[in-house]
Amino acid sequence: MSKKWQITVPGSTANLGPGFDSIGLSLSLYLKLTVSPQDEWEIIHLSEGLPKKFEIKDHLIYKIAHETAKQYNREMPSCRIEMTSELPFARGIGSSAAAIVAGIEIANLLCDLQLSVQDKLNLSSQFEGHPDNATASVLGGLTISTMDEAGNVDTIHIHDLEASFVLFIPNVKLKTSEARDVLPKTFHRPYAVQASAGANMLAAALVLKDYERIGKYMESDLFHEPFRAELIPYYHEIRKEAKKAGAYGTALSGAGPTMISIIPNSIGQQFVAKMEELFPTHKIILTKPDQCGVYVEEISSVSKA
Repeated sequence: MSKKWQITVPGSTANLGPGFDSIGLSLSLYLKLTVSPQDEWEIIHLSEGLPKKFEIKDHLIYKIAHETAKQYNREMPSCRIEMTSELPFARGIGSSAAAIVAGIEIANLLCDLQLSVQDKLNLSSQFEGHPDNATASVLGGLTISTMDEAGNVDTIHIHDLEASFVLFIPNVKLKTSEARDVLPKTFHRPYAVQASAGANMLAAALVLKDYERIGKYMESDLFHEPFRAELIPYYHEIRKEAKKAGAYGTALSGAGPTMISIIPNSIGQQFVAKMEELFPTHKIILTKPDQCGVYVEEISSVSKA
């Protein structure tokens, strides 16, 4: 019997302002893979935004699948992967975390690891280095997480946010490593207290689903956005115009350069139309939180003669 699976992984946004490296929100934008065992490794990129030329051994999904199998003392078998993605690379919408979650799922399927959800949260967050994007891609919805020094993840999972989100995606890339280079190494205590209070209020507002306050505290960050703002095209203008057009609040998506606004469901199309008019150099995408997280479906089972 030759099995074939489809793996669907949502992209994500991280931080939402001051929830630095701990708050993640899944997005209804997807990485999709069709996976089938075969004698040699083959990865086929079907989306325009994915690179056409690459070394398979350098591919993140290949590396994560092998590393996951190795951690469980298994040999990773070869497979064919056909891949589409709605997640542009290095734009701050969780493309690497989605690929990590997909790689773990491939190893889980082909090596029959029978990983629990907690195993997937731990592994993906360890590979990613922090739990924000990874937990959102595994679980869907919104996640508030921490990871201890042993790599164990604890997550509070929030479903059913009754709001829409709008992404402002510029035609420039920004690697997280570059965006981290501009951050201060230390903060004075009063500054850190104020910054962490904003993060606490954002987390509490998200749990309460108090959208006015979510927007307010998304814009309160002191940990990273003041230092990254100059790297982001139209950062101040987008925040100002989005608020004027009815957004609750706007923040960087992850490390940027994409920005994200939270808006009432009722104004989605008119808000997007206004933002497209004001920011023609950006791709403006209206989306909602994904509710499922990573999803695996066996799509065929073919008997070989």
